[in-house]
Amino acid sequence: MNAPLLIELRTEELPPKALYALAQSMAHGVAEGLEKAQLIDGAADYQVFASPRRLAVLIRQVKAMQADQQVVKKGPSVAAGMKEGQPTKALEGFARSNQISIDQLSQIDDGKQMVFAYEYTQPGQSLAALLSDILAQALKKLPIPKVMRWGSSSHTFVRPVHGLMMLHGKELIKGHVLGLESQNWTLGHRFLSQGRIELTQAGDYQQLMQAQGKVVASFTARRQMIEAQLNQAAMRLNAHLSMTDELLDEVTALVEWPQVLEAGFDAHFLQVPQECLILTMQQNQKYFPLLDQEGKLINRFLLVSNLETSQPQAIIQGNERVLRARLADAAFFFNQDQKHSLESRLPKLAQVVYHNKLGSQAERTQRLSQLAATVAQVLGADVDKAIRAAQLAKADLITDMVGEFPELQGTMGKCYALHDGEDPEVALAIEQHYQPRFAGDQLPDNRVGTAVALADKLETLVGIWGIGLIPTGDKDPYALRRNALGILRMLMQHHLALRPLLEAAYGTFASGKLAGNTVDEVWAFMQARLAVLLQQRYAHDEVAAVLAVEVHDLGEIDDRLEAVAAFKQLPQAAALAAANKRVHNLLKKTDDALDQAVNVDLLQEPAEQDLYTATITVADEISTALQHKNFQAALLALAGIKLKVDAFFADVMVMAEDQRIRENRLALLSALSEQMNAVADISLLND
Repeated sequence: MNAPLLIELRTEELPPKALYALAQSMAHGVAEGLEKAQLIDGAADYQVFASPRRLAVLIRQVKAMQADQQVVKKGPSVAAGMKEGQPTKALEGFARSNQISIDQLSQIDDGKQMVFAYEYTQPGQSLAALLSDILAQALKKLPIPKVMRWGSSSHTFVRPVHGLMMLHGKELIKGHVLGLESQNWTLGHRFLSQGRIELTQAGDYQQLMQAQGKVVASFTARRQMIEAQLNQAAMRLNAHLSMTDELLDEVTALVEWPQVLEAGFDAHFLQVPQECLILTMQQNQKYFPLLDQEGKLINRFLLVSNLETSQPQAIIQGNERVLRARLADAAFFFNQDQKHSLESRLPKLAQVVYHNKLGSQAERTQRLSQLAATVAQVLGADVDKAIRAAQLAKADLITDMVGEFPELQGTMGKCYALHDGEDPEVALAIEQHYQPRFAGDQLPDNRVGTAVALADKLETLVGIWGIGLIPTGDKDPYALRRNALGILRMLMQHHLALRPLLEAAYGTFASGKLAGNTVDEVWAFMQARLAVLLQQRYAHDEVAAVLAVEVHDLGEIDDRLEAVAAFKQLPQAAALAAANKRVHNLLKKTDDALDQAVNVDLLQEPAEQDLYTATITVADEISTALQHKNFQAALLALAGIKLKVDAFFADVMVMAEDQRIRENRLALLSALSEQMNAVADISLLND
C-alpha cells in the first residue's frame, strides 16, 4: 500500500539562520534513504516543514513493504571452483559463507566466464523495520556545526528534541530515534495552542497544525504570509519597506503564527545617518524599517510578532522601548564621533594590528595611498583625491559607531568626512572603496572610488597570499576569492590590465616581506577565478580559448568571447581548430625556426607558396580588425584561408629531410600560428 509518510521532530527553539537548511537536509536525507531502500518508485515527491520548534517532512507515495528481491551472489569461476571433478577450498568456503551446500549453487555466465553463484529470493522488509535507521542516518548528515546533549541522555542534536512522530497514512510507525519513541501526536504553538494535537492520518498535518495548533508549519507559506502582511502595512502608510531576503528568512524562522504590527520611534533620532538606524533595526531587533517615497527613513517601523491578540499595544510598546535604547546608543556614538575629525584619528591606526606579519593599519594605509596613486594614474582619476581618500579610508575603524556596528565601516567614513569638510568625491570614495562587498554587489561609480577600491583589494590579495595564507578548499578567511572577483569586475569595466597592477601592489611591501613568486601565483589564481566568472555566461571551451592568449585589456574579454562563439558556428571552424592544434604540435618539436623570417626563395611547393601569400594577406586584415577591436572580423578573416591550410597539410611534408626547407616551413607555420591565435587559441574549441 502506498501512502504519505509524515516525520516530525519536535525540538526546543532551533537556530533561525540554520532552520531552513536543517529542514531541507533532513527531508532530502530521508527521501534519499527511502529511494535506496526501494520504498518509493522513482524520485521522491516531498514537502518540507520547518518552524522554530519543529522539523518535518511529508513524503508522498511511500510503500509499506519492499518488494521481494532476486539476489545473485557470484563466487569463484567454474575453472577455479572444481579441480579434477572435486570442489576446491575456494568453492567450499563460498558455500560455507552463505550457509548452503555446494549442490545448491548454480553456474552462470557473468559476461566473461562461467562462475558459481548463489541465487535466492530475499523477502522485502517493511517500512516500519527500516524507517528509524533511515531517519537516524539522515540526521547524522545534517549541517550542524555544534551539537548539544540534554538531560541524562547520551544523544546529541543541534537542540534538545522532545517529540518524534512517524505516521504512514493512518498507521503509526513504531520506532526509536534520538532516544525517543514515535507517537501519533504533537504540540502546537507554545502559547496559542492547548494540549496535544493527535493525527489520524499523515496528510492532515499541515491543515491540523494551522487549525488546532496555531502553527503555519510550511516555511515557504509562512514567509509568503509575512511578506504579504508587511507589504499591506507599508501600503497603508504610503511607505516602502527596507527589507532584505536574509532578514525575511530569519524572521520567518523566529515565528510560528506571524502577526505584523506597526510601531514608531522619536523623530529626533532621524538626525543620525539613516544607515545606522536601519542597521540597528534590522540586525539587532529584526524589525522592518520604512522609507518615504524619496527613500528617506521615517520614524515608523514594522515588527513581526509570534502572538495573536486583540490588544497588541503592550507588545508594540515593549518593542518601542527596546528600540529606543538602541537608537539612543547610536545617537550618542554619532555625536561623540563628530567631536574628532577623521584625520585626527590617523595616528591611532598605528595601534591597530592589520596582521602580525604585515604590520599595523597605519602601515597598510601608507601602502594603500601609494597603490591608489598608481591605479589613479592608469585610470585617469584625480591622483590627489585618490591619495587623500586612501589616507582616510580606514580612519573610521577607530570610531565608536564602527566599533559598535562594524558593518558600517566606509558608510560612517563618508558621513564623518563630509562633516569634516572633505571633498565630496573623497568622501564617496571612502564609502565605495569596500565595493563590491559580495558577489553581484554594485561597483564604485566614480574613478576615485574605483582607484581606492582596487588598491584595497589588490593590497589584501597580494599581501595575504604573499605570507602564505592561501585559500584551501572551503577555507578562505580573508575572502581572497571574493576580492579577486571584485578586482576582475572592476578591471573589465575600466579596460585595465591585471599583471602591472599586481606588480605595483607587490612593490608597496618592504623587500623580503612577501614570497618572491607571489605575483606569478596570484596571477594564475586570478586567471582561474576569471575562468569561473566567465563560465557562468560562456561555454568552457570558448573561455579556455580566449584565456589561453595574453589579453592585456580585460575589457576586451567579453567582445573576444562573443567573437569566438560566433566563429564556432562557421563551417570552417572545426577544420581550422584541428589545423591549429596540428600546428601547435609541430612547433613544439623545435624552437629553431620560431623566430626566423620566412625565406620566400625556399618555398618550393605551390601549396606552401599559396599559404604564405594567404598568411601575409590575412595578417594585414587581422591587424586592421584588431586596431578597431573588431574581433569577429579578425576571426572571419581566418575562415577565408581554410582551403589554403587544408591544401598545405595535404600536399606539403613539413618535417622535410633538408634542414633549411624544414625550418622554413616551420617558420611559415609559426607565422600562421600567430594569426590563428591573435584573438584566441582556436585549437581549444570543441567540435
